[in-house]
Amino acid sequence: MSRGGRPRRGAGHAARPRQPVRARLATRLPSRSRIGAVLLFAALVAGLVTLVNGPWLRVARTAHAGERYTPPEQLQAVLAAYVGRPLLTLDSAEIAGRLAQLPAVAEARVSARLPDGLEVTVVEKRPAATWFTPAARLVLASDGSIIGSLPRVAELPRELARLPAIDDLRTASRSLAVGAAVPLAELRAAERLLELDPELLGSRADRFGVRVDDEYGFMLVAERPGWEAALGFYQAAPGETEAEAMARLDAQVAAVRTLFAERPERLVGWVDARNPGKVYWAP
Repeated sequence: MSRGGRPRRGAGHAARPRQPVRARLATRLPSRSRIGAVLLFAALVAGLVTLVNGPWLRVARTAHAGERYTPPEQLQAVLAAYVGRPLLTLDSAEIAGRLAQLPAVAEARVSARLPDGLEVTVVEKRPAATWFTPAARLVLASDGSIIGSLPRVAELPRELARLPAIDDLRTASRSLAVGAAVPLAELRAAERLLELDPELLGSRADRFGVRVDDEYGFMLVAERPGWEAALGFYQAAPGETEAEAMARLDAQVAAVRTLFAERPERLVGWVDARNPGKVYWAP
């Protein structure tokens, strides 16, 4: 033992050489290349954030296409809410959803156009019928929604002239406008009446027209020979199903056919077939 009672190292146990401080720090600190990569990445992220949220790449121009029944000002009103917003952060699904709330729009496709453009293409609902009211001629989609309005005396485009046309004389129909809807049961009943083959009723008419009024409901109208048949409303009574309404229509068709079998059609001017079990007629 050494003086003071401390043990002395044996000669066979030499002290391990210590690593220099610079070397130890080098093993713990990242390399210069790694630091450079981190700084470059941070710069890129900062640049991207600045680019996205800065004064560049913001919506300054909007364009739309595909509309026929949708007024352009309605589309512009929706798109105007996005002018000035960062182009790359726009939610196209949100914009398409807002456009689809417009009465005539079935769906919309939204595209960003660098550096500052927002473009929209709308796909509108297909017209299924025209519905005359005392105030206007309305364009209906297959679900009964009103997607367009034309003056009552306007000449129809070819694609609308081929569609079923219903003349609604009811007082309440004056309030119908784009964005509202004709009850689907009424639209389906009118379409079925217009599809009736005159031969099923024993009629010599070429085709039938359909009119609706407050008192008699749906009316079948023949021009040559001229007569009208009152049929009432379908699915208007509480609990009447579509199948029951159509069964009543079949009974009405059979009743009118029986009437025309008993007396010449040309002598009949008015038929009340609302109750197919008791049909009234007048010259």
